[in-house]
Amino acid sequence: MKILLIYPKYPDTYWSFKHALKFISKKAAVPPLGLITVSAMLPENWQKKLVDLNVEVLKNEDLEWADYVFLSSMYVQKKSVSEILARCKEFSKKVIAGGPLFTQEYDNYTEIDHFILNEAEITLPLFLSDMQNGTPLKRIYRTDEYADLILSPVPDFHLLNLKAYASMNLQVSRGCPFSCDFCEITALLGHKVRMKSNEQIINELDALFRLKWRGGVSVVDDNFIGNKKIIKNELLPSMTEWMNSHNYPFSFNAQTSINLADDDRLLTMMREAGFTSTFIGIETPEEESLHSCHKIQNENRNLLENVKQIQKAGLQVSGGFIVGFDSDTSSVFQRQIDFIQKSGIVSAMVGLLNAPKNTRLYKQMEEENRLTVDATGSNTDFTMNFIPKMDNQKLQEGYQYIINNIYKEKPYYKRIRELFQNYKPVKVGKSNIDFTRIKAFFKSIFILGMLNKGRFEYWKFIVWTLVNKPKLFIDAITFAVYGYHFRTVYGLRQTRHKY
Repeated sequence: MKILLIYPKYPDTYWSFKHALKFISKKAAVPPLGLITVSAMLPENWQKKLVDLNVEVLKNEDLEWADYVFLSSMYVQKKSVSEILARCKEFSKKVIAGGPLFTQEYDNYTEIDHFILNEAEITLPLFLSDMQNGTPLKRIYRTDEYADLILSPVPDFHLLNLKAYASMNLQVSRGCPFSCDFCEITALLGHKVRMKSNEQIINELDALFRLKWRGGVSVVDDNFIGNKKIIKNELLPSMTEWMNSHNYPFSFNAQTSINLADDDRLLTMMREAGFTSTFIGIETPEEESLHSCHKIQNENRNLLENVKQIQKAGLQVSGGFIVGFDSDTSSVFQRQIDFIQKSGIVSAMVGLLNAPKNTRLYKQMEEENRLTVDATGSNTDFTMNFIPKMDNQKLQEGYQYIINNIYKEKPYYKRIRELFQNYKPVKVGKSNIDFTRIKAFFKSIFILGMLNKGRFEYWKFIVWTLVNKPKLFIDAITFAVYGYHFRTVYGLRQTRHKY
C-alpha cells in the first residue's frame, strides 16, 4: 500500500514566521507532528511519503504514485485544503482526513471518502482493522473517549526534510485543566491532562538525535505544566539527565500557564533541562474580562510581576493578548500597550476575540444571535466572527492603535531593551555560534540596517546591545528579525525595495 501524507499550506500569519525564516534560509517553522505521528501508526510494510506544502510543492507524480491520500489540517489551512482536494479529485484519489479542522467540520467536506476523527490513537486502528479484514469501510470513524498516550508511537521524523525547518516539535501531553470560554482545546482534548511516559519522550529525543537534528525543539502541549507533579518529579529530571549526557543538543520552548511564576523550583528545573522560553496566554490586564471568560488562572495576581519573575529565572516569555471582550471599554487599548511595553514580552500576539466552534463563547454568541461568519483561524487578519458589544469601528481602530504602538520600530526595540534589562539567561551546556546565525546577522544588516526605513532605530538598538548587553547579541538579532516578520504580517513594514 502506498500512502501519500499531505500537509496543507499555512497562510501568512503571526506564527508562520514566514518573513523571519528567510533570514536563516528555512522554509517552515515546524513540521506536521500530527501527520508524522499518524504515519507511525500505519503498518510497517506500507510505503509512505510526506509532502508538506509549506516546504515543497505537490507534484503530479506524487498523486499518481499514491493508493491513498492522508490529509490533516488546522482551521487556518482551509484554503489550502480546498486546493488539495481539487488535485486529488483530478487524479481520482481516495482521501482519508483527520485533525482539528475535520473533527469540527466534516459535514462541509462531502468530497472526502473517509474521516478519522478525534484522536487517531483510538480511531485509526478501527479504520485499519476494517481495511485489513475486508470489512466495508465506514465514512466516519470517531469516538467520545480520550486516548491513552502510552499508545502513541515515536513520530516518523525520518519522513521530514530536516533542513527545511527552523525547529522540530514533540508532544508530552494533551488536555488542559483550565476552561477558558474562548478556547477550543478542552472541547477537542478534554480537561484531564494525559501524558506520555518518560521513556516515550526520551525515545523521541533519541530519534531526533540519531537523525542529527541539533537546535530548537518546540513542546506543543497546550499547557506543559498541566500536571506539575509528574513534570517536576519525573519528566524534567529525565530530560535533564538525557540532555547532559548528550551535551545539550537541543533547546526547548513550551506553552505554560502563568502559575509557572509561582514555582521557583520548577523554573530552575526547566532551565536545567534546556528550556529557554515559554508562551503564556496573558489575554488582558482587565480583571473583569478575565473573570467573565473564566480565565481563573490569571485572576487576582500581579501579571506584570509574574512575567518579570519568569524572565529573571532565565526564560523568555512570549504572550497572547485579546481585545473585544464584552466588558472591554475604550481604555483597554492603552492598557494593553502599557502592559506589553512594561513587560518586555517581545513576541506579543494581540488578536481580536473570536469564538471557535464548540467553545462556551461560541454557544453564548449563538444563543445571543451575534454570530456573523465562520472564524478564519488567523490571528493577523483583523476579523471577528461575532458582533462585539463595543462599536465595531472603535474596536478596529483601537486594535490597529495597539499594533502600531507595539510593533513599529521605535516601541518594538524599546520593548526588547526592557526585556534585556530584566532577563537573566542561565548558561546550560555549550553555546554554539553556527553559520546560520552568522548569515542571519549579515542579512539583517542589509535588510534592516540598509533597506528598511526603520534602520536608524535598528542601528541604535544594535549599538545599545553591544555596549550594555553584549552577551545577548544573538538574541538581539533574533528579535530584530522577528520584528521584521511581525511588521510585515501586520502591514506596518516600510522598505524602499522588496525583499
